[in-house]
Amino acid sequence: MYRAPVEDIAFTLKHVAGLQAALDAGHLGDLTDDLVDAILTEAGRFASEEVAPLAEEGERGTPVKDGVVTTPPGWADLYRNWIAGGWNSLTGTPDYGGQGLPTMLSVATSEMWNSSSMAFSLCSLLTMGAVEAVEAHADERLKRIYLEKLISGEWTGTMNLTEPHAGSDLGVLKTRAEPVGDGSYRIFGQKIFITYGEHDFADNIIHLVLARLPDAPPGTKGISLFLVPKFLVNDDGSLGARNDLICHSVEHKLGIHGSPTCTMIYGDGKFGDEAGAIGWLVGEENRGLACMFTMMNNARLNVGIQGVAMAEAAYQKALEYASERTQGRAPGWQGQGMSPIVEHPDIQRNLLTMKSLAQASRSIAFSCAHAIDMADSADERGDTEAAKFWRERANLLTPIAKAFSTDIGVDAASIGVQVHGGMGFIEETGAARLLRDSRIAPIYEGTNGIQAIDLVTRKLPQSGGEHVKGYIGELKEIAAEVGRKNNPDFGMTADKLEEALADLETATSWLLQALQDGRVEEALAGATPYQRLFGLTSGAIYLAKGALVETGDALENGRIALCRFCAENLLGETSALRNAVTEGAQSLIQARSALN
Repeated sequence: MYRAPVEDIAFTLKHVAGLQAALDAGHLGDLTDDLVDAILTEAGRFASEEVAPLAEEGERGTPVKDGVVTTPPGWADLYRNWIAGGWNSLTGTPDYGGQGLPTMLSVATSEMWNSSSMAFSLCSLLTMGAVEAVEAHADERLKRIYLEKLISGEWTGTMNLTEPHAGSDLGVLKTRAEPVGDGSYRIFGQKIFITYGEHDFADNIIHLVLARLPDAPPGTKGISLFLVPKFLVNDDGSLGARNDLICHSVEHKLGIHGSPTCTMIYGDGKFGDEAGAIGWLVGEENRGLACMFTMMNNARLNVGIQGVAMAEAAYQKALEYASERTQGRAPGWQGQGMSPIVEHPDIQRNLLTMKSLAQASRSIAFSCAHAIDMADSADERGDTEAAKFWRERANLLTPIAKAFSTDIGVDAASIGVQVHGGMGFIEETGAARLLRDSRIAPIYEGTNGIQAIDLVTRKLPQSGGEHVKGYIGELKEIAAEVGRKNNPDFGMTADKLEEALADLETATSWLLQALQDGRVEEALAGATPYQRLFGLTSGAIYLAKGALVETGDALENGRIALCRFCAENLLGETSALRNAVTEGAQSLIQARSALN
């Protein structure tokens, strides 16, 4: 059974990502160290004792009949207990009942929910994104009616982008919105892959739907965003008539079986006096994609957290199994009979790989959240220079947090199956569920290939490439500090970190020059290996940053050992990744002829 690693999470937040420094500087309002610890401890208890025991119930799926979805046994009550604890409202604005806490605490608790049950936690991920979009772009009337109950979690939110013919290319979507004349619109169309588009957790579901107005220009410039509730809301806040929308069916998926992935039909005339789901414009006409990106950027970081969560859950499950399963006699085993397989070097290598990559990806994701919080704090102080710096840092780390972490989630879950051996291929151990659940994360909210494109073409050129160069400079200083430490327990860590950073610096300079020269195709050919190179190198540096913290206990020794393992066993990959960026473009382009 999963046990939330509260101590590891708290340490990473405070001493690696930067929470402690932000608290000490007074950048996070009234938040105190004691309150942080209390929130993390209670979240860990709830995740371990209330969410995790119901995770396997999700494998029963979510049957749908006549548009009504039934979630797994116990999940609806679990959700209501979860929102009663205030977990949905952590980062919501206090103006509408939120707690106004930093993003760092939201992602830290989100890791615990997702490790306990990724399928269950997906509902709140979409709701929190809807809150951000409504808060940032909706008019005051919509905020007054919907925001408080979305923040509390009494009502849930969804994101309706994809159509059968329109996935990542939203410019070709066909859902249409016809103005009624009273400020409302009637929505007609079909959306697919809508997470928690229908369920029994809440009384109302608030759909944010991309659609086209009758006179909209073609492509992405002609997309508007609409708020479309399942039930219309009366002036006094009570629920009114059922809106003309319905869940047509639920997808049968590889994983996350407890999360209803719905095909939604808008405006087929099943409900209401006339056909058309009633909705209201969010933001400006034909500017819906910009509004939706507010929601998507929130989701990308939180999907990255899902990767961290899956890696942590897979590691815990594999370690527990390896500690109990006996097989053979490991070298040096002095006990009676067969030794636990955790004593075998191959199993140890697998477990250490899982743990170090989980911790590395956690550090990246938490550091991204820290950058968001620091940008918000700088905005509040009116410090425009600091706000620009931290916005660029968040921009740079978001595609890494999303893509590297979700790739690691799949890698770790796959290794976890391997540690279990044949039993890993058997559903009753739960290792296979983690692998199946984790596999969606590199796909949704912008595939990891799209994240690589975004990283290379939009994020590296920020401030003329100076921001990413400054970031690498910060990483180099951490590596240099490891060398100055002169602690033999670090082994060759400092040298390996410096070699990886040289690979990252070379690849970064090559990509920036390729973009400057107009060699975009070559730059994109190296985008995916560069993304891996960036994540692996920065993650290893963050492990070193944590290992440099002196606590004088066994945990400090463990952090040094894990950092050294990562540097000396995993960073050898960076030279090959550098070559794939700087030398692999032409071979990739030439190899197209082999695609037949």
